[in-house]
Amino acid sequence: MSLINVLKKKVKTDFFTTPSHSQKFFIFSKFKQFYKYDISETDVYKPQEALISAQKRAAEIYGTKSTYFLTNGSTSGIIASVLACAKTGEKILIWDNAHPCHVNAVKLAGAKPVYYGLKKDENWGIYTQTKAEIIEEKLKHEQIKAVIITSPTYEGVVSNIGEIKKVCKKYGAYLIVDEAHGALYPFCDKLATSAIYSGGDFVIQSLHKTAGGLNPTALLHCNLDIDIDVEHALGMITTTSPSYPLLASIEKNINFLNSKKGRIKILELIENIENLKKNVSTCEFYEGDPTKILLKTVKLNGFELSEFLYKNGIEDEKTNEKSTMLLCGVGTDLKKLKKLERVLKALNY
Repeated sequence: MSLINVLKKKVKTDFFTTPSHSQKFFIFSKFKQFYKYDISETDVYKPQEALISAQKRAAEIYGTKSTYFLTNGSTSGIIASVLACAKTGEKILIWDNAHPCHVNAVKLAGAKPVYYGLKKDENWGIYTQTKAEIIEEKLKHEQIKAVIITSPTYEGVVSNIGEIKKVCKKYGAYLIVDEAHGALYPFCDKLATSAIYSGGDFVIQSLHKTAGGLNPTALLHCNLDIDIDVEHALGMITTTSPSYPLLASIEKNINFLNSKKGRIKILELIENIENLKKNVSTCEFYEGDPTKILLKTVKLNGFELSEFLYKNGIEDEKTNEKSTMLLCGVGTDLKKLKKLERVLKALNY
């Protein structure tokens, strides 16, 4: 039985059990339906079996050795990956400007962080890709247990994971890929190849960033043949009272992305963004991940452009001195993009 069916079956019953709202006491009435499906692990017959089954089906869809559902964001996947492969005192190579969870994961494992830096593209104010030679230079001189790469970056810069994997294999280091912003990659040929298929031992994806998932749903993919206890690592940092509505939403989310309807939706998103870029001449657009709209103008710096957009009902995701980035996902419809197009065309020169 799937997680979705477990919840459908439970909502029709009337047990004397937890959670304390009893699926009927709606403190926040706008979330009435969520309360109805919010169950406890003791609430239904073997819900863990349904979760295990759903994760196995997900692994089949992605072609991984194992895939785990996360309800505490990609952060928990990064931490679990490091806990699974590193011991106290071992060294982990991380980007010096990475998400805070990277260094936090290293600290929680009792390991030691070793940092690598990246060059900046001064025209756009963003960091460039992680190249294999940068990683090899570090691995030559340090005994590194695992390497964490961010690809794609927030702004959509993708690194050559295949080449980085060759270097990691050469020096016996695990490769952990923070692919939080690449959850759509396995389902569209117009996007970069997912690290799942190009050498990542652990690949972490956020469903809520681009793939239409609820905050903070995410996935941890593992491609290792050897016996590394990922489940034990997850158990150390994950609650024993998981949100089954969120877990079921992950199952549903994956099924959608893998469906014909989902793949068409992704293609439509990319096509709509491409058309916007063709129709707007007031801005320059960065050529990276096509689901990210990174733009700049001649007369406004990034912060000024961000302010202009906000005043016109457009909120950016990230801004620097040179450029502004707008994050798009499967829920970014044509109406929203047309609004953005009108606002960008209204820029005065």
